[in-house]
Amino acid sequence: MKQFKCWITLFFACIWTAAHLQAQPYVTKYKWSRDGDQYYTISNGEIVRIHMPDQSSTTVLAKVDLTTQSMHQQVKPEDFSISEDGGKILLYTHSEKVWRYHTRGDYWVYDIATKALTQLGKGLPESSLMFAKFSPDGKKVAYSSGHNMYVEDLTSHRIKQLTKDGTDRIINGTFDWVYEEEFGARDGFRWSGDSKKIAFWHVDAREIKNFLMINNTDSIYPYTIPVEYPVVGQEPSSVKIGVVNIEDDKITWMQIPGDPREHYLPRMEWTAGDAVVVQQLDRKQQVSTLYLANASNGVAHAFYKEKSDTWVDIKSRWHGDNPIGWDFIEQGKAFLWVTEKDGWRHIYRVDMQGHEKLITHGDYDILDLLAVNEKEGYVYFMASPDNATQQYLYRTKLDGSGKAERVSPQEEAGTHTYNISPNGKYAEHTFSNANTFPVRDWVALPSNKIIGTKPVTRPLPPGFPKVKYIQIKTDEGVVMDASVTLPEHFDSTKKYPLVFYVYTEPASCTVKDSWGNGRNFLYQGDMQKDGYIYVSIDSRGTPAPKGTAWRHSIYKKVGILNIHDQYEAAKKVVQWPFVDKDRVAVWGWSGGGSTTLNLMFQHPDVYKTGIAVAAVANFLTYDNVYQERYMGLPTDPDNTYKTASPLSHAGGLEGNLLVIHGSGDDNVHYQNAEMLINELIKHDKIFSFMEFPNRTHAISEGEGTSKFLAHLYTHYLQQHCPPGAK
Repeated sequence: MKQFKCWITLFFACIWTAAHLQAQPYVTKYKWSRDGDQYYTISNGEIVRIHMPDQSSTTVLAKVDLTTQSMHQQVKPEDFSISEDGGKILLYTHSEKVWRYHTRGDYWVYDIATKALTQLGKGLPESSLMFAKFSPDGKKVAYSSGHNMYVEDLTSHRIKQLTKDGTDRIINGTFDWVYEEEFGARDGFRWSGDSKKIAFWHVDAREIKNFLMINNTDSIYPYTIPVEYPVVGQEPSSVKIGVVNIEDDKITWMQIPGDPREHYLPRMEWTAGDAVVVQQLDRKQQVSTLYLANASNGVAHAFYKEKSDTWVDIKSRWHGDNPIGWDFIEQGKAFLWVTEKDGWRHIYRVDMQGHEKLITHGDYDILDLLAVNEKEGYVYFMASPDNATQQYLYRTKLDGSGKAERVSPQEEAGTHTYNISPNGKYAEHTFSNANTFPVRDWVALPSNKIIGTKPVTRPLPPGFPKVKYIQIKTDEGVVMDASVTLPEHFDSTKKYPLVFYVYTEPASCTVKDSWGNGRNFLYQGDMQKDGYIYVSIDSRGTPAPKGTAWRHSIYKKVGILNIHDQYEAAKKVVQWPFVDKDRVAVWGWSGGGSTTLNLMFQHPDVYKTGIAVAAVANFLTYDNVYQERYMGLPTDPDNTYKTASPLSHAGGLEGNLLVIHGSGDDNVHYQNAEMLINELIKHDKIFSFMEFPNRTHAISEGEGTSKFLAHLYTHYLQQHCPPGAK
């Protein structure tokens, strides 16, 4: 139901608005040194150190160093980390996919002083180690394998198993499917600052039922693939946090109040002392409570609470949705926290007694908290107070005084991203907009002055259609942002076919002023040359930086309010004199597929052709964390699950509909497609359908799949919504 993939074509790259990132290595491109004056990266299979600001390079680990003497094989690092004292390098290789990311693999340690290269986890299955990390003193490495926790001494390489109960359903040190999918939680353990203890998550998923996917193609006899998947209405996995003493293996469980089957624990970190700070959410995700838990005896007390009548949003506001780390300041006496409690997403200073102070002021949302430069007294964050489709770097005083200062260049309108050094002095900077190819450079902060060679910008090809951004106001006074791409050699006196691209759910926006936006990544060919108008609209409920009221207005109305808004805005668009009302199509993926179905079924007066990819047809089939967050519980007397689901409106189909789904989709299950097929048959509705055997939510696996999908999509669109002016 969320965002997922980057597809690069000859001229553009864009975000596929559907679910999550397709399986990719779970890595960080750059590893900053602790002082922030240099960074490490992988270059041509070697580890190199780049010195700032001159960007001179030094090879830290050459290929000859990565060749084992015993087996004469070269370790090819996919990711790495460096011990705090800089004396050892942890190398990650031979990775394998776990759900979305390649988070399981082999680890090696290179000792710079002795030049010894040693594999970790010997005796454990190949490519089974997860999230290995050095202890702060650099003497040990901890990792998860087979859902158990291990620690390995780097002198003797003695391996100690810290937990013994790990199974396919008892999970230590990592997470189950839904925690990864909906909270971004993957790495499930943390070293204490003194290197003597490890805090870890323990997930008991034994009560979660299996969803069975069927593989009909890879053997003569079909077989099932079980996926532990808690659907709407099912109790969450029971989750608790333990602290294990490395010396004696004793585990102390943190005594977080409340039934663990009715709460979530999505964030946890060590404080400066012998305690962990834990965030707890209630089942409906309307109450967020922070607990301070004593690591020695497990006693926990609440010190900060936030409530909402809709939901407390914990994603999309820290460091790219990665719930690792806690923004401590003042030597651990306080931290930075992000809430929407005053109607805007703002940064607060919170101390360990729960006292808070507003840091960012004004009627605007922060988009992400990026870095803290405590020495100079600034916090850096992303925001766009004046244009919800764009993104800029700002900074403001850490003490809450003064106004936010824009750091991104005033002359560069569009979307900026930054990877900021720990000392706040340098950053990798990328800029683009819908009509400007991405440009990457290195800059000094806060001046944003380019370090080193200025990058060469590439102009758009001659005649390349430009994306325009407009606002559409409905008869009810709702103002929505929209992107519009007109045909090449557009003639306003002629009539053109119109294609809407939709998503509209709380997980993602489609109208962003960044490269690739406003262009159809699935169309095989050039839509604008072929004579299509391409439009996308962000309706209420999308996570645009327009205030809490905008985003949370969709509570219990996913599939209702967003459908209403899209239709009301579309009625304005089809009134444009150059739109052919008989040639209007709509398409989307995942949540966008659901929107496509609802629009086709409920508003055939506007939408004549639809292509729904990997759609949720019945909202009761989706996972509990996501769907209950935005729709409440199915036991609520005012629940709207049936009304909101496309399945309930299938009898309204009048136009042309193509339904596409992968039978191996572990996110939006293929079950949705078959439920929809049954309903359309019942109402005697003619439609087209394409199953992709064993393909996941991305529908990208297998030889020829992506090409065939694009061909299918394009052929159907051209057949039922013919291109060209009339």
